[in-house]
Amino acid sequence: MFQIIQRDIQSVFDRDPAARSLLEILLCYPGLHAIWAHRAAHWLWAHNFKLFARWISQLARGFTGIEIHPGAKIGNGFFIDHGMGVVIGETAEVGANVTLYHGVTLGGTSLDKGKRHPTLEDNVVVGTGAKVLGAITIGTNSRVGANAVVVKSVPPNSVVVGVPGQIIHRREERPATQPDLNHGVMPDMIGASVISLMARVNALEQLIVRHETNGHAPTPEMWDGHEFSI
Repeated sequence: MFQIIQRDIQSVFDRDPAARSLLEILLCYPGLHAIWAHRAAHWLWAHNFKLFARWISQLARGFTGIEIHPGAKIGNGFFIDHGMGVVIGETAEVGANVTLYHGVTLGGTSLDKGKRHPTLEDNVVVGTGAKVLGAITIGTNSRVGANAVVVKSVPPNSVVVGVPGQIIHRREERPATQPDLNHGVMPDMIGASVISLMARVNALEQLIVRHETNGHAPTPEMWDGHEFSI
């Protein structure tokens, strides 16, 4: 248990440049208080003291603004930055060295009693305001962009952005010792689609102009077999 506590503290030093001292971390980091309360509540939950476990989780919620159901399974090195508004459901599973920012929800999409919340594998980073919903899996070393809504499983070494979440695969795996904290860096998928459509429209307009210049009226047959380079 002492090693787990040490690792939780070290995760704050590793992932928050604002952390200046051990005393500051112990007194001023609600994410750390929430995970320690959860570890106690989860032990009680696993030993069938479920009401007492829920009571502890509710006390922690009032004190930190972070709601973690005592049934959730959370690995070592877990870090919640700022934390206000974080919600983690009963059947959620979180691996080692995972980072969540404020406003994140690991929520369910079913009334079934079984697995209904997401699984986050090792070294996942979930950005501010993101929602990960349902019994899906976010693969190792993946990053969920701020305000994304993810409802489908994500393979390892991916970036997910948008509503609903769109997956962008990385070409190379990131070292496990270097968490990807750039959750605010999100490719503009809609913008890229609009640019592509505009380029296609321009190509069509140029084709029409060439036909009209040559004295030919545009007809459906003129498009047959024509390829556009965009």
